Amino acid sequence: MGTLVQTLASSSSTLSTYAAGLATHEGEAHAATGVTAYAWLLVALPLLGAAVLLLGGRRTDRFGPVLATALSWGAFVVGALVFLAMLGRGAEDRAVGINLFDWIAAGSFKVSAGLLVDQLSMVFVLLITFVGSLIHVYSIGYMEHDADKRRFFAYLNLFVAAMLLLVLANSYLLLYVGWEGVGLASYLLIGFWNYNPAYATAANKAFVANRVGDFGLSIAIIVMFFHFGAVDFATVLGAAGSNANQGFMTAIGLMLLLGACGKSAQFPLQSWLGDAMAGPTPVSALIHAATMVTAGVYLVVRSAPIFEAAPTAQLVVVIVGAITLLFGAIVGCAKDDIKKALAASTMSQIGYMMLAAGLGPVGYAFAIFHLLMHGFFKAGMFLGAGSVMHGMNDQVDMRRFGGLSGAMKITWATFAVGWLAILGVPPFSGFWSKDKIIEAAFIGEGWRPWVFGLAALLGAGITAFYMSRLFFMTFHGKKRWTDDVHPHESGKLMTVPMIVLAVGSAFLGLILGPTGLFTSWLEPVTGAEPEGAHPVIPVPVLMALTLVLVAAGGALAWLRYWRDEVPVTAPAGSLITQAARKDLYQDQVNEALLMRPGIHLTRSLVFADSKGVDGAAGGLAALVGGTSSRLRKLQNGFARSYALTMLAGVVAILGALWVMS
Repeated sequence: MGTLVQTLASSSSTLSTYAAGLATHEGEAHAATGVTAYAWLLVALPLLGAAVLLLGGRRTDRFGPVLATALSWGAFVVGALVFLAMLGRGAEDRAVGINLFDWIAAGSFKVSAGLLVDQLSMVFVLLITFVGSLIHVYSIGYMEHDADKRRFFAYLNLFVAAMLLLVLANSYLLLYVGWEGVGLASYLLIGFWNYNPAYATAANKAFVANRVGDFGLSIAIIVMFFHFGAVDFATVLGAAGSNANQGFMTAIGLMLLLGACGKSAQFPLQSWLGDAMAGPTPVSALIHAATMVTAGVYLVVRSAPIFEAAPTAQLVVVIVGAITLLFGAIVGCAKDDIKKALAASTMSQIGYMMLAAGLGPVGYAFAIFHLLMHGFFKAGMFLGAGSVMHGMNDQVDMRRFGGLSGAMKITWATFAVGWLAILGVPPFSGFWSKDKIIEAAFIGEGWRPWVFGLAALLGAGITAFYMSRLFFMTFHGKKRWTDDVHPHESGKLMTVPMIVLAVGSAFLGLILGPTGLFTSWLEPVTGAEPEGAHPVIPVPVLMALTLVLVAAGGALAWLRYWRDEVPVTAPAGSLITQAARKDLYQDQVNEALLMRPGIHLTRSLVFADSKGVDGAAGGLAALVGGTSSRLRKLQNGFARSYALTMLAGVVAILGALWVMS
């Protein structure tokens, strides 16, 4: 404990040194050579696919989906080659800068459009292109009979291109372009079946909630420009680690967090994610599991020096993550819609990542590690949900499932791997990532490790319950099928991607976790874990507690949703169950605190504008015009009128002189 106290007592200087080292690393990115110089193809290939399919119109219907899928795989091949080239260089020489063109030049302010290919961005490149390409393949089978599938694949390519631009950008301004691009693509994909008013409304809700977060990110960029005179990573992060003004750092950090909350569906901007399940299931797997909703975690980790210089903002990140991981877990316990239950799970798991990202160097690498593992097992489960829907006439109510393990063996097996992974059962991937976050949450002094650590630990138990509930209600117990369904296994175009993702969920964590390969890979960017930082509860005890809670949650779900009969009609439930079914009244809270006051404020401003500003300007104009029209009547062209006017004037002057004398 003495070593821990001494370590934490000097944390300020240690973190400052780390921040400066990170900024220097990014500032000294080497010029690209060899295959790395072609990293721009990562963005260009899927963007080309989107352009061809959107501009080519119906003429591309026959080959469009295959072309989009091939270009997505092409981006993965480029990413793999760049990754191999990176492995051939030393750890400190792996960051490569690629200057594309001079973008903005205004006096001393200059921004170039460029890419930063380093260890952090490469993790996202491989995840986005590999999982995204598998989802493209799955979509060929899933969207086979959709008349507008060409447009769907164009939007998928557009999303992949925008997401890759977001994680490869070398400045906050270019990152913002990718940030808005994924928001647009998400809107188009969520509302793809916009002939259904509910789906169109869901897309609008996601768009508005994300715009609130995007406003925060734009304000952060403006404050960066005001304070640093630059928006590129090298300058901003370098200055943030060099005794920058803490007030400005706190403002920037909080605004960056607001942007992250909107994009990653974190409290208090999480209300859109459940409704976003209105889009086709491959959209949920790509956007709402593996990529876009994790962009907020990337933003926080990439901006680490800013948060290190702003302890208040960093603490708020941890608080937001802790609240969201419990919020999503509680909501997931009451959802009967299989996709909405998975959406609540996504919200909760990203809460774990956000919590870890706010813990500093002890959590950065594990936040990204869990992000990578989550991309595999959650995308696999979303695709599994789509397979179930495919075999059940697009039904999503788990109370009408049950006993599907016999009819859909591949879907059951692959989903089971994802289920075990998210529970954190060893040796599956979640055990090596989520449990490390729980350990990191228990590191520190005072109240923080106990509050945040217990929140993470409790979340693990609740996660085991609601994910086991989902698994048992869908694949086990008595059959509760409607008469018009005949469950069957999906085709190979859908099952093969599920199998590949299941293999990754089973073994990738085992390869990267205990070997330390992943943390050592990210260390030049995220920094090394501080020495002497140990949980307040011994690690073996924590592991045992976590496994006991997971086993208890799974056992309770087994008792209620496999052994006992599941009612087809949902019972009334307790007050907390009713609240969870309504997403803990998040829409009502948003309406009461934001929407209605916003409407009244808008109406007041409109009234003030129309009656005050426009009224004053219009009234003055009417006064001048009315006076002019009346005076114009005196100019009638008759000499007698002019003479009478002159006489009246003379009389008035004489009268005034008489009064004055």
